[in-house]
Amino acid sequence: MTEPVAKAKTGVTRRLSNALVAFLVVQSLAAVFFVGDVIGDLIADPGSTHFITEALVTLVLVMGVVFGAVALRRTVEQMQAQQTALAVASGALAEVIGAQFAAWGLPPAERDVGFLALKGLDVAGIAALREAAQGTVRAQLTRIYAKAGVSGRAQFAAFFVEDLLGQGLPVDPA
Repeated sequence: MTEPVAKAKTGVTRRLSNALVAFLVVQSLAAVFFVGDVIGDLIADPGSTHFITEALVTLVLVMGVVFGAVALRRTVEQMQAQQTALAVASGALAEVIGAQFAAWGLPPAERDVGFLALKGLDVAGIAALREAAQGTVRAQLTRIYAKAGVSGRAQFAAFFVEDLLGQGLPVDPA
């Protein structure tokens, strides 16, 4: 995953967490108000239907706040665990790609070009990043494709996607 995409997803996660926290704070303030009102009603008229109804509603609201806080904590922990797992998986994929590049005997310059091609950069983008001529990058890509035994960028990327998919999709015999 590219860094801007990772930052965007982290930002979305952070905004969602902040929204849930804000909702929980508002709900907590409402619970505090109703608890105070129930205490006032308890002093004024403890046996009335109004008091009993309001006390039950307040109890349910307080329980909702508690359950919401627990659920929020679990949700945040799950999101953090998923982000960690994604970071580990991204690192593992980079290691697999690096190992395959080494197996093909790619020199460092071709490895860099190969990684950039897999990230989706075009020849001009790779040339600009590497401060090289576009012809040099095309020649490096041609050598990479030859060493990989593929005919172009699509097959080159598919080589690694196939590894991610494992055995691929099951074939329907019908």
